[in-house]
Amino acid sequence: MQPFARLRYLNWERLDKTGSGDHLRGDIMRSILITTLFMATQATAAWSDYEEVRELSLGTGGIETLTIDNGAGSVDITGVSGTDEISVTATVLVPGKNEDKARRKIESSLVLTLEQVRETAVLKAYFKNGGGLFSFGDSPSVRLEVRMPEQLRLEIDDGSGSIDITGVRGSIVVDDGSGSLTMTDVGGDVEIDDGSGSISVQGVGGDISINDGSGGIRVRDVAGSVIVDDGSGSIDVSDVEKDLIIVDDGSGGLDFSNISGRVENNS
Repeated sequence: MQPFARLRYLNWERLDKTGSGDHLRGDIMRSILITTLFMATQATAAWSDYEEVRELSLGTGGIETLTIDNGAGSVDITGVSGTDEISVTATVLVPGKNEDKARRKIESSLVLTLEQVRETAVLKAYFKNGGGLFSFGDSPSVRLEVRMPEQLRLEIDDGSGSIDITGVRGSIVVDDGSGSLTMTDVGGDVEIDDGSGSISVQGVGGDISINDGSGGIRVRDVAGSVIVDDGSGSIDVSDVEKDLIIVDDGSGGLDFSNISGRVENNS
């Protein structure tokens, strides 16, 4: 190796004597820079997020309830007047994988179905085993946009991700692991069992019951009663036609106003 190194040095020396060494060095450095940038670009492209959109629909003849089983990803649900079908736009996201690897992951692990089981429409959207070998924060997810007949009953079992529900007139039951929960203009009774994340509810046609682990709670304009059992986080309730019952307010402030019925604080 030493003679080769010496020869390489002497070659540079000769080039310097002819005046072409500087030009050659410049050309080589530019080539190295271009090659490095190309490799970085290729690496970025190879490890970018993969996204795929799928559409599902189901007629609602004979259906009374929509049940959603969602693993990770946001869920946006809109109750629609005059429709007789459930339509779903599912955006499947696989982070940090090229197209081939992402497609293989989707084919082997994705569960995405919408089917009728007696009087219930069942929507499933999750990756088996929580995404397998994916590390925390880089797991695949499914973002759901759902349009449903407004009169149907709604049941949601959600692992993580935000939930937004608007315009559903039937009763609503939500079992949520983590992520914010927002409801606006819902017509029936509401039951929420939430692990963590903020809860905001505006406009409820019936009673609402909230069992919350942590996160702030804000409730407005309820035609029935409000029952809250909270681990930690602030509670803010106003404009309730019937009773406000606080089973436990845990830690955090409690504010209420315009309660037409009785106020009972058992904490």
